[in-house]
Amino acid sequence: MTGRKGGVEDRAGGWGHLLGDSGGGYDLAIHALRDVLFAFDTARRITPFAQNVLRTLGLNSLRDLTLWAQAAQKNDLARLTPLVFEHADETAPILQDGAEALARLTSAVAQRLGMEKPTVRLMGGLFARQTRYSELFAKALTSKIPGARAEVCTPPATLGAVRLALNALEIETAPAPGFSEPALHDAPTEQPNPRSAHLDTLATRELVELFVREEHFVEAALAAVAEPLARGVDLISAALAAGGRLFYAGAGTSGRLGVLDASEMPPTFGVSPSLVQALIAGGAAAIQQSIEGAEDDVAAGALAVRERGVTAQDVVCGITASGRTPFVRGALEAAAALGAGTLLITCNPERQKGAIVANVEIDLPTGPELVTGSTRLKAGTATKVALNVLSTCTMIRLGRVDGNFMSCLQPTNDKLRDRAARFVAARLSIPENEARQRLECANWNIRDAIHTPDGAAVRSEKAVNP
Repeated sequence: MTGRKGGVEDRAGGWGHLLGDSGGGYDLAIHALRDVLFAFDTARRITPFAQNVLRTLGLNSLRDLTLWAQAAQKNDLARLTPLVFEHADETAPILQDGAEALARLTSAVAQRLGMEKPTVRLMGGLFARQTRYSELFAKALTSKIPGARAEVCTPPATLGAVRLALNALEIETAPAPGFSEPALHDAPTEQPNPRSAHLDTLATRELVELFVREEHFVEAALAAVAEPLARGVDLISAALAAGGRLFYAGAGTSGRLGVLDASEMPPTFGVSPSLVQALIAGGAAAIQQSIEGAEDDVAAGALAVRERGVTAQDVVCGITASGRTPFVRGALEAAAALGAGTLLITCNPERQKGAIVANVEIDLPTGPELVTGSTRLKAGTATKVALNVLSTCTMIRLGRVDGNFMSCLQPTNDKLRDRAARFVAARLSIPENEARQRLECANWNIRDAIHTPDGAAVRSEKAVNP
C-alpha cells in the first residue's frame, strides 16, 4: 500500500511474497493450499477446491502436490488464485482474512499521513477481475475508516507505475542543472569491432584464434591504469586497516564480478565475510539471472548503501563497464554523502567524467568487443583482473600473505590441506608429513603451525589482522 499527501509518501507491506504479501494473490493461494492439507490430515477429506487444484496442475494426489509446492515459484502459486475465488464458499474465511489484512495496512498508511476520509484506488488484476474481493476490501476499509472510499482503477496498473517512477525521478533524483544521462551508445564497448565484422563466417579455429588475440587488449588496458590501481589499493588498504570495509556495487556482469571477488576473500585470506561485501542491482536473484531494469534505479543503489550500513570508515567501489550505470551512480553518491571513500572502475575512458565521480577513477581502455556490446568479454576480463589486483594487493598490504603464500587461507578440503602442508614444509624446511602434524596440532591454522613458541619463524611486524 502506498499513500501520498502534500508531497509526503508512506508505505506499508510490499516486502515480497515470502515475508509481506498479505492479502495478495500468492498469500491467498498458499493459505488455501495449507487448509487443503490440514483438512486431509485431520479428516482425510479431499475438498472440491483440492480436487480442482489437482486437476489444474495435472497431479494425481496430494502427495504429488507437496512435491510440486517445494519447487514452485511465486507465479506458480499465484495462478491458483482464481480457483480460490471459484470455491469462495469453501475459502471464504481466507478471502475475508486477506481483505482485512489489506484494510489494516491501508488504515495504517492513512493514519500516518493524516488522511481522515481517503479515497483508495485499487490496482492490479486481483481487484480488477475479482469484484467479490474488491467488495470485501471496501467493507473492511470502511469499518476501520468511516467515510473512506475504495474504487477499482480501470487504467492498467503499468501506467500508474510509470507515473510514480516519473514523480520519483522529478522529486528525488532530478539531475543537476546541465546534467544529462550519458548515452550508452557512445561507450567504446558499444561500438562495432572492425576485427570481428565477419565473425559469423569464420571457422571454429579462426574464431578461437581471434578471441585469443583480442585478449592482448586486456593486458594493455591494465598496464594503462597501473597508477590509479595503485591509488585504489592504498585507499582501500588504509580504510580496512582502520577498521573499515570494502563494498563493491554493480549491475549485471559487473555486479556478478563484485560478488565473485567478495566471496573469495574469506576462504583465501581468512577474513570475515563482512570485510568485503557486494551490492548487486536486483539483489541475490540477479546473480543467476537478469533482473530487467534493476540497473536503471538510482535510488536503489543509494538505498543499498544506506541499508547495508556503509559508514565514513568504509570504501565503496562502483563497477560499470559503460561508466554510466544509474544504480552505481546512486551507490557512489550515497557513499560520498556518508563520507566513505569511493572508487570507480569502468571500461570507458571517453565517458562523461562528471556523470559519476569518485575519489579514485580507473577507466580501462579495452575498446570494442568482438560481439558488439557484450561486456562479459574483454571488459569483463579486464574488470575481473582489476578487482583481483585491488583486493589481493590490499590483503598483502594488510599482512594476509607470507612471501607469496596464502598463509591465512582456510584449509577446508583435501586440496587446501595439501596446499597448507606444502607451504608449512617449505616455510620451515621440514618434511611434509611433519608439516601436516604441526597443522593438525594447530587445528589447521597455518600461521599457528608456522609461528611456534620457540621462534621457528617470526611473523612480520607489519601484519595487520582485520
